[in-house]
Amino acid sequence: MIFHVSIDAREPERVARVLAELMGGEATPFPPVAHGSWLAHADDEYNTLVEVYPAGTQLVEAEGDADFTGEPGPLAPSATHFALGTRLSQAEIFAIAAREGWPAKYRKRGGAFGVIELWIEGGRVVELLTDEMQAEYLHTMTLPCWAEVLEGGVPA
Repeated sequence: MIFHVSIDAREPERVARVLAELMGGEATPFPPVAHGSWLAHADDEYNTLVEVYPAGTQLVEAEGDADFTGEPGPLAPSATHFALGTRLSQAEIFAIAAREGWPAKYRKRGGAFGVIELWIEGGRVVELLTDEMQAEYLHTMTLPCWAEVLEGGVPA
């Protein structure tokens, strides 16, 4: 079970507010790690969170008995992304993307399950799954189904 993930953004508050809207929750400041950080709360049974740090923040291990800290760093492309379930419809998701000026498009991953790629600030991708897409994902991404995909050869 993943309880939270973290990303960075040029406008952490704005990004956290949009993510909270997509999750049906709310956004709050998150000052303990890096100044200017925000949390998007899903307000679900798992207390799911997305931590949004200022662009380029690097988490650094602290010496001894202390928590890690967030240090400024350069904004760089990243492989970090996550799939996020939402109760919103595709139309509602695309309306939010248009309102924010962020690219978004529907994709069918391997012909098996759909996602909407939402490119936060044009540079960080979140894969959004509507209820229908979540059902496809849960059916497809089991160990037995994935073993079948691998046996059939991974598409290039």
